[in-house]
Amino acid sequence: MDPKDITRILFEDFPPAAVYLFYAIGYAAIGVFIYGVYTQIRKYRRGQPDGAWGMLWERFMDMVKTMLTHRTLKRRDPAAGRMHAAIFFGFILLFIGTATITLEYDIVEPLFGLRFWYGNFYLWFSLIMDVAGVGLIVGLIYMMYRRGWLKPPKLNYARPDRTPEDPDYDRTAYRREDWAFLWTLIIIGITGFFLEAVRLVWLADRPTVWDFRWWSPVGAMLAHALQGLGLTAEAAGSLRPAVWWFHGILALTFVALVPFTKVKHIFTAAASLMFRDRQAGRVLPKIPEEQESPGYKYITDFTWKQLLHLDACTKCGRCHEACPANAVGAPLSPRDLILSLREFANNALNSKDLPPEVELDVHGKSRNQVMMETLWSCRTCLACVEICPVAVEHVPIIVQMRRRLVEEGEMEPILQKTLQTIHKSGNSFGESKRKRAAWTKALPFQIKDARKEPVDVVWFVGDYASFDPRNQKVSQSFARLLHGAGVNFGLLFEGEMNAGNDVRRVGEEGLYEFLATSNINALAACEFKSIVTTDPHSFNTIRNEYPHFDGVFTIEHYTTLVKRLLEEGTLKLKKKLDCRVTFHDPCHLGRYNKGYDAPRDVLAMLGCELVEMPRNRDNSFCCGAGGGRIWIPDPVGLEKPSQNRMKEAGGIEGLQVFVVSCPKDLTMFEDALKTSGFEGQFVVRELIELINECVDDGTSDAAVA
Repeated sequence: MDPKDITRILFEDFPPAAVYLFYAIGYAAIGVFIYGVYTQIRKYRRGQPDGAWGMLWERFMDMVKTMLTHRTLKRRDPAAGRMHAAIFFGFILLFIGTATITLEYDIVEPLFGLRFWYGNFYLWFSLIMDVAGVGLIVGLIYMMYRRGWLKPPKLNYARPDRTPEDPDYDRTAYRREDWAFLWTLIIIGITGFFLEAVRLVWLADRPTVWDFRWWSPVGAMLAHALQGLGLTAEAAGSLRPAVWWFHGILALTFVALVPFTKVKHIFTAAASLMFRDRQAGRVLPKIPEEQESPGYKYITDFTWKQLLHLDACTKCGRCHEACPANAVGAPLSPRDLILSLREFANNALNSKDLPPEVELDVHGKSRNQVMMETLWSCRTCLACVEICPVAVEHVPIIVQMRRRLVEEGEMEPILQKTLQTIHKSGNSFGESKRKRAAWTKALPFQIKDARKEPVDVVWFVGDYASFDPRNQKVSQSFARLLHGAGVNFGLLFEGEMNAGNDVRRVGEEGLYEFLATSNINALAACEFKSIVTTDPHSFNTIRNEYPHFDGVFTIEHYTTLVKRLLEEGTLKLKKKLDCRVTFHDPCHLGRYNKGYDAPRDVLAMLGCELVEMPRNRDNSFCCGAGGGRIWIPDPVGLEKPSQNRMKEAGGIEGLQVFVVSCPKDLTMFEDALKTSGFEGQFVVRELIELINECVDDGTSDAAVA
């Protein structure tokens, strides 16, 4: 037989009027789609400029790689990731298949008289489309099972930032949209197979169709089933038009509604991934000189990329699940924050003309506005940014909104007082600058003043390690380690000020720039090779943010330095520990700067048996001190993130030591241990203390019993 006969005639037995009607509906659907795309672009253009256009090719390739591997979706929920991949690739292949048919029928053949959709190409095409359809349907069925039967809490849309009495508390509309999306796609897939089966029964007496039916295996099996149920060729021929029109109109309606529904995440998620900022949250933006007031007050203050992020959110709830504030009952869910802003943007920016300025204010307690309590609940730990599969950048948005709150004085009085204290004294404790290095007086040796003589290493100590009595002991232990290893190090003494990391994440940008500039000038006046710090918060801002103020320095966290000293033999261990420990990854060392391995390597060198908590490394649970929250008391009766973490550690059988590597962590977790019910079961210790015990052979006053 002629290979050109082995094909499918798209409009076989359709009268011309029916064909014209189909094309009219098709063009109308495309028109609605284009209008929807136009309204979305108009909405984004109403945002502020964003410098995310650089390195487009690299960004595009990274986006393609992420989408093809589904690496962000498979993390921490591999089953959902795999099933989404089945839906994604099934949908993409079916779309390519439809586009291929359109290419021949509407472009290549009418214009050039060329045909390719026949013979072997057509047969392989049919097989691939069937496989793609199966993948699509299997993935959709799992997602239905997941939502309807498994019902993970992160998908329940319960809002921690609203009460049932609030007009925007109810989000069942999202649940209905989710189910409508799943049912529409699965019906399109099923009716596609059913239409294929009906056509096979109708043309069973045509060898060019029936003899090659198994190249469409799903359609062939359904065709045999229909024949077994008594469907004749004549009946199939009568049934086919109804199925054809139902399937076609449903598919075209789906296309038309893409820009107006959840389906648009196909495009917005890809664009969000493409324009993602790898340093989001780690490096916060300066206030543009032309901007009259700091931060975001109106929805039009958001950049076009941030408006895009709002639409990219798929409501998967991963950020909701990872957020420490949400976990302890605070009125914050990163997901709900983004969804509220999305709804606000859609209401305010989708119309032809912008509403009055008062209706653009995103702060407040009215419908879809964001409450002050919600913004101040954030720990800026980056758990939400790190886990988001579509690269939504929650923390920079929160900080920008906080900047406006700070500008207008909308904050806890104790936080405002702390910021004033830092501005006046250079530290959050309100101590005299001359007392910053008072802890060194108890040491049996002098520490060099890096401002007066050259050193190899400047130790940037930080506020808590300098002024908090418990952390002062740790600082003394680290000083002994450096001295014993022969490291030529010094301090800035009263020349050091608060590094500003948490000040910036509170939203007090002016104070941050003052602190950063002061520290940069102090460091620039010294002669040294590198900086070491025991404070991950200081480490982050000096490493990532000071360079934007011309403060480019080589800096490392103490765990990296100690690991190197141990490996080189400069720091010698006189004994090893025989204890079971767990390690808490500090947010600013771990998620912020990927410093996961050095602390664990040091623990291994000390002979410790490390047992990981369920939430570790990039999924580590915040202590609750970040984002300035260490200066804001938690509401009475509300569980603290640090207490939640103690419960997690308490589940480790035989745990002896809860190890930290951050001064704020030591403060938070020692306090939490006293109220968690695990005091006496294990102790909280700084890694420096464990190292010092091994180096001092148990003679150090910081030794672990």
